[in-house]
Amino acid sequence: MSKPLLILIAGPYRSGTDGDADAIARNLERLEAAAAPLHRLGHVPMIGEWVALPVLRAMDAAEVAGSDVMYDVAARLLQHCDAVLRLPGESKGADNDVVIARERGLPVYSSLDEVPAA
Repeated sequence: MSKPLLILIAGPYRSGTDGDADAIARNLERLEAAAAPLHRLGHVPMIGEWVALPVLRAMDAAEVAGSDVMYDVAARLLQHCDAVLRLPGESKGADNDVVIARERGLPVYSSLDEVPAA
């Protein structure tokens, strides 16, 4: 058994929602649906929004307006992640995660079937 990987699950969160809270929630559910299968494979799933949303809630409006916390958190997380699982769907943030992962030489999987068991 190899070492468990910390795998960032990347895919649409706000993309294509026009800010609709229900659509955003459905996108998060799609991201979270990949967490249990990764766990079953022996890995540690991570979703940037799990970290970014509490950060956003604790910031004042001026701080939020001055940066894109979601992208910043994902970039910081990728300093600790071992791989990325890129789920289907248009997403500037997820595409950026893939770019960062590839720059760092991390594996990028486009399907759960590609992820090796730990």
